[in-house]
Amino acid sequence: MAATTSTAAAAVSFSLPSPPHCRGARRRRAPSLLRAASTAAPPSPDLSIQLSPRASPPASTNGAATALGPPVSASFARDRAEDLQAEARAMARAAGATVYSPELLAARYGSRPFKVALRAGELRTIFTRLGPTFVKIGQGLSTRPDLCPAEYLEELAELQDSLPTFPDEEAFACIERELGFTLDSIYSTISPSPIAAASLGQVYKARLKYSGKLVAVKVQRPSIEKAIGLDFYLLRGLGFLINKYVDIVTSDVVALIDEFARRVFQELNYVQEGQNARRFKKLYADKQDVLVPDIFWDYTSAKVLTMEWIEGVKLNQQAVIESQGLKVLDLVNIGIQCSLRQLLEYGYFHADPHPGNILATPEGKLAFLDFGMMSETPEDARVAIIGHVVHLVNRDYEAMARDYYALDFLEPDVDVSPIVPALKNFFDDALNATVSELNFKTIVDGLGAVLYQYPFNVPAYYALILRSLTVLEGLALYADPDFKVLAASYPYFAKRLLTDPNPYLRDALIELVFKDGKFRWNRLENLLVQGRQDREFAAKDALQPVLKLLLGPGGEELRALVVKEAVRVTEAIAIGTLVDSYNAAPSFLKPLISSGNLAEPFKFSETEQEQMMELRDQVFRVWGLLRSSNNFDPSLLQPIVQVLQEPEARVLGSRVAGGVTQRLAARLLQQLLRTPPAPGSS
Repeated sequence: MAATTSTAAAAVSFSLPSPPHCRGARRRRAPSLLRAASTAAPPSPDLSIQLSPRASPPASTNGAATALGPPVSASFARDRAEDLQAEARAMARAAGATVYSPELLAARYGSRPFKVALRAGELRTIFTRLGPTFVKIGQGLSTRPDLCPAEYLEELAELQDSLPTFPDEEAFACIERELGFTLDSIYSTISPSPIAAASLGQVYKARLKYSGKLVAVKVQRPSIEKAIGLDFYLLRGLGFLINKYVDIVTSDVVALIDEFARRVFQELNYVQEGQNARRFKKLYADKQDVLVPDIFWDYTSAKVLTMEWIEGVKLNQQAVIESQGLKVLDLVNIGIQCSLRQLLEYGYFHADPHPGNILATPEGKLAFLDFGMMSETPEDARVAIIGHVVHLVNRDYEAMARDYYALDFLEPDVDVSPIVPALKNFFDDALNATVSELNFKTIVDGLGAVLYQYPFNVPAYYALILRSLTVLEGLALYADPDFKVLAASYPYFAKRLLTDPNPYLRDALIELVFKDGKFRWNRLENLLVQGRQDREFAAKDALQPVLKLLLGPGGEELRALVVKEAVRVTEAIAIGTLVDSYNAAPSFLKPLISSGNLAEPFKFSETEQEQMMELRDQVFRVWGLLRSSNNFDPSLLQPIVQVLQEPEARVLGSRVAGGVTQRLAARLLQQLLRTPPAPGSS
């Protein structure tokens, strides 16, 4: 669907006979079109076949199909009701789409004799030769560290789903058969050969006759569902043998094959892909830098998909992108932020984001294509992943191991205690610097080694998440070998931790800033700095849920920590103000304040004074970050004031005041009772 692949073919202009005014004419082939596509003709810049019939089908005023041509609208625009009607007609055309059924495959292929030949050579080469099913299986295995050792993961990751094209005559016949119209009644031009080919189909560039819009037309390979069905039938039988006899593989291989087969068969239904694209657009194209093509339902069926043509460049073509004044890293960062929203916010995500499916548009937008393979992250897993990052930052390996229950990696009866040392050994070596400095692939490889040794069962959604993020990191590393996906992800994680009211994330935030029972102001400051990079971050969203958690039931332990820290902060502000006042006081007043000791005016060490001044400055910086956040207004504090008026808040306030009074009274008493220096001493 990209404009980056050109076909050195000449355009052909010709006329076709007007279609007879009868129902049977709609199923007519266009043999003259196919023959003319191969004849010599003067070159044309759009590299397309010019379709110019003598008579055009009449336009329909209500979007309904006519006997002579596809449905059209006088203004080339439909309202929502018309679009839904068009989608319903597309679904009707796809009513017989094949779905995956192990029982159906067994009935179809179970009685046939097959011979399986073993071939020597690399596994990747074998998968490529065996066809689209095995190419996709190899790609899937490349993200399964629980199934394959690291050396196999790297080899299989090189698999590409680019295959030879099939004859254009068959593709054009499929379009006419599926849509029920002659080619010349649908398009004014269509490329004489595909501009892209993948494992399941190939894509043509065309212009719709009645709207003049450029579209990408994806046509499914002929008889591919039969070939794929046979492949999965054989693989499922092999899976039973692996489950029974191969002890080293702990996952249920048959279940994995069934899950993967369902996804591949879903890809064979192009109406489903169109619906996936519409849902993806609704969730994520609200951002000004993300683009998702529209679907043309009147020209879509189970085997033909027509979507808006997107001009763009593949993300791995760095030189072309930069020649347009764009930066690859900016585009990759857009992709990372969008992927994080997909994986951890809404849970619905694009599971096949290879370079051919993500384009950079001339306007600097990131365009997502090919929505055949989608997946969803369960809600519990979304928050567990964010909490897992917090535990990684804190190097809390026991909590990390327990996270694998929430992520469905481990059954509840599995003991995680042997896993903790393995996590510690890996991450203690890897975390020489901060977590943000880690390379994502390093984490995947390290965790993969752990997963491979223990009884993990990695869910399909998680394997697809790994594939999504590793592809994006790989694209970024082309442009900058030092790029770190985790560092680029921090703003999103920070915003979620600060603003999400989910109890699990509230606990994760507390663990992060109250590490080892001590408040880490530097971490809160860093969270605010990172969170503010997200345009949707607002201080009110950060303050309100934290206060509700603090004052709610079960918050006694947190309240005790807050009281302790509030006393420290109040003391630091008071002492800091006193120090500033002393430094600014006239010289004749300083002996009175310092009891005659100008060198050491206060009863605490220089180190203690520096710590209090730093604490005060950190608190002021945090407050400044909150005040300068998006749409900050003093009126935003009104709900917080209401929360503070609750009985629990008044009790908490009195405890803080009592602690502050005691500390300051003790400081003042120490200051008053200190022994004045002897006369003449310095």
